[in-house]
Amino acid sequence: MASTIEIKVPDIGGHDNVPVIEVLVKVGDTVAKEQSLITLESDKATMEIPSSAAGVIKELKVKVGDEISEGAVIAVLEASDAGVAKPTEALKAAAPTPSPLRGEGRGEGATSPQSGTSDASASTRPSPQPSPQGGEGAKSAPKAAGASGRTPDIECKLVVLGSGPGGYTAAFRAADLDVDTVLVERYASLGGVCLNVGCIPSKALLHAAAVIDEAEAMSAHGVSFGAPKIDLDKLRDFKTKVVGKLTGGLASMAKQRKVRTVQGVGTFVSPNEMEVQTADGTKLIRFENAIIAAGSQSVKLPAFPWDDERVMDSTGALELKEVPKKLLVVGGGIIGLEMATVYSSLGSEVTVVEFMDQIIPGADADLIKPLAQRLAKKLKGVHLKTKVVEAKATKKGIEVSYEGESIPETTVFDRVLVAVGRSPNGNKIGADKAGVAVTERGFINVDTQMRTNVPHIYAIGDLVGQPMLAHKATHEARVAAEVVAGLKSHFDARVIPSVAFTDPEVAWVGVTEREAKEKGLKVGVGKFPWVASGRAIGIDRTEGFTKLIFDEETHRIVGGAIVGPHAGDLISEICLAIEMGAEAADIGLTIHPHPTLGESVGMAAEAYEGTITDLYMPKKKK
Repeated sequence: MASTIEIKVPDIGGHDNVPVIEVLVKVGDTVAKEQSLITLESDKATMEIPSSAAGVIKELKVKVGDEISEGAVIAVLEASDAGVAKPTEALKAAAPTPSPLRGEGRGEGATSPQSGTSDASASTRPSPQPSPQGGEGAKSAPKAAGASGRTPDIECKLVVLGSGPGGYTAAFRAADLDVDTVLVERYASLGGVCLNVGCIPSKALLHAAAVIDEAEAMSAHGVSFGAPKIDLDKLRDFKTKVVGKLTGGLASMAKQRKVRTVQGVGTFVSPNEMEVQTADGTKLIRFENAIIAAGSQSVKLPAFPWDDERVMDSTGALELKEVPKKLLVVGGGIIGLEMATVYSSLGSEVTVVEFMDQIIPGADADLIKPLAQRLAKKLKGVHLKTKVVEAKATKKGIEVSYEGESIPETTVFDRVLVAVGRSPNGNKIGADKAGVAVTERGFINVDTQMRTNVPHIYAIGDLVGQPMLAHKATHEARVAAEVVAGLKSHFDARVIPSVAFTDPEVAWVGVTEREAKEKGLKVGVGKFPWVASGRAIGIDRTEGFTKLIFDEETHRIVGGAIVGPHAGDLISEICLAIEMGAEAADIGLTIHPHPTLGESVGMAAEAYEGTITDLYMPKKKK
């Protein structure tokens, strides 16, 4: 028998008049007991208020911007003796409408569509429900295949498809929670694209490039080393050893946790079965739950002769087969510029072409300016608003033709690197056999617990939408594993940072100035130029700066960016400040060690507050 009850604010630690910053449900939604209904944000913490019963929301008594205290009525609920709503139904009801994160895998924040406000604080939180790039909707759910009827070779509670940072994190976390887990990986070693042919080997080569550049720069200060002698075999060996240490460590941890690993290409054959093509033949795995962590692959533009090894994707570039005399990099995003940095330092004449009007299009223009100026001196050329329309393999090299506003002089290259993005592997894993809905472009929609439309199958990482970043995948992985283990866990990151490990490094997180302007957000900026940093002067790298972006009404930090050496390390403080809801005074009054590059974060906050003494800033007119 259905009954109507009022859902009230419980004891919230003595706080009164706490603002409502999110309403997570709407009238007509079916909710589960303990499901979050609203989010409150006091001066000390952010808290979600759960429903005390399961049922259907008949009336909402609060809206975003209201201030409420203990005992206030949140909603009127029609509860029934039928009990708790199905988890997937409840989650679908609670999850906001998918909202794509802006930027090509660059990690900028997006305003939650449920916020009901245009203030800058709300815009720092990405939609809790990851969504495909461009907001592409999923196809209607396919009809799942029936069980094969075959005797399985392996049975488990959980199978994880893919062992990249997301996949191995999911497997290890699940195993730590006593879930019987099998990890399927196509590579001979664990780690996926990131560890084997992506993040890790590229950073090893970027380190070598940095040493070469720093040694050359010191000649202007009285310390000369002479021209570098490049031994490619030893450099490749160094890269391989770096990868081996990490992948070997993963294999050891999998064994310690009793995670069974299967090497081969896995595809679903039914909602509870997966085939793995191994070196020893086909193996059938029967599972209770699955986490899809199959990642993405480089986009291969049809204009290029991919059957010629002189045309490379990022994986081919990292093999470092040779240092070409002339290298064309197609794509001025993070991957393309990182590899341009490596090959230029090793001795290649590098030309970059980018279709957009800015390299690393997702970042603010002022943030990119110091990098662009340095690349202009280091590379043969960076050509914006330009694209390759044809590429032919000839005896002389790869001959290309262009169209656009900035046509390069060079048309024949020894090698070409195509780095124009990555596409998810959602359509390559037999997801339809399991009944999992996948978009035409290969993305999979999930809820805040990383569930797909099939309740016992989850998806994480590149497959579930932008940004395609390893650190996002690892957090999603923990959520999925914990939900499989029966814990109450949700993915609810406020912001996701992005870093380009170029020279100088570029890092940003949360709201950008460009985004604030486009959305009409009221923000203020605190900026500290590194020309005033003792540490930056001491290392002769004063081209950088630190920028913080604050909500003008609350003075809370909503975004930040750094360009300069070690920007990728320094951005973490800004990420934490946003997550903790820090105000400018919190950051500025925190004592930072001197002389460091890190103190520029505190000084940027002081610049915003108008209290800085390391710069002269005219007083603001009242």
